[in-house]
Amino acid sequence: MSTALIDTLRLVAQSLQIPTVIILLGLILLTIVMLGSFIAEALGERRVLKVSIPELVDALHGKSISDVEKIINDSGLLPRQKKAYQEVVKRTALPDDLREALARQIAADEEYRYRRTIKITDLVARIAPMFGLMGTLIPLGPGLIALGQGDTKTLSDSLMIAFDTTIAGLVSGAVSYFISGVRKGWYEQYMSWSQTILETILTVQQAERKKIYKQLQQKKAEQEKALAAKEEVK
Repeated sequence: MSTALIDTLRLVAQSLQIPTVIILLGLILLTIVMLGSFIAEALGERRVLKVSIPELVDALHGKSISDVEKIINDSGLLPRQKKAYQEVVKRTALPDDLREALARQIAADEEYRYRRTIKITDLVARIAPMFGLMGTLIPLGPGLIALGQGDTKTLSDSLMIAFDTTIAGLVSGAVSYFISGVRKGWYEQYMSWSQTILETILTVQQAERKKIYKQLQQKKAEQEKALAAKEEVK
C-alpha cells in the first residue's frame, strides 16, 4: 500500500515537470514584455516629465481659473495628468464638497492605474522563483535514481534541466523585482505630486468663488444704494 502511494506521488511530481517548464517560459516572456514597457516608459514618459512642483504651485497660486488651465497645459506634466487635472479645473461651478470628491476620485483612479501596473511584476517576482525551485527539484528524483544505476547521461540531463529552470526562475524574478522597485518610486512621486496639485487647484477655485461672490455682493449693494437714492429723490 505504501509503495503504491509513493509511486503515485512520484508520478504526480514527474507529471508536473512539463507544465512547470511551460509556465517558466511564459513568465520569461512576460518579463521580457514588461522590461520592454519599462524601458519605453523610462525613455518616453520620464524624459517628457519635466516639472518642478514648487514652481508650478507658485505659478498657480493667486491666478484665475482661466490662467490655471493655461498654466497646467503649458507645464511639463504628462498628458494624462494634465487631462485629469483639467477635469477638476473645468468644474469650478460645482459646490466645494463635490469638487473635493471629484479630486479624490481622480487621485484614486490614478493610484489604481499605478497599482495595476506594478501588480504584474510583483506577481512574477514572487512566483517565478517558486516555479524555478519546482523545476529544480522535479528532475532530481530521476537523476538520483540514474546515479544509483550508474546512468551518468540521465543524471547529467536531469541536472541540466534543474540548473536551467533555476536560472530561468531567478532571472525572471530578479528582473521583475527590479522593475517593481523602480516603478514604485516613480508612482509614489506621481501620487505625491497629484495630491499637491489637486489641493492647489481646489484652493485657487475656492478663492475664485469667494472673489466672485464678493463682487456680486458688492454689485448688489451698489444697486440697492442706487435704488435707495432714487427713492429719496422721489
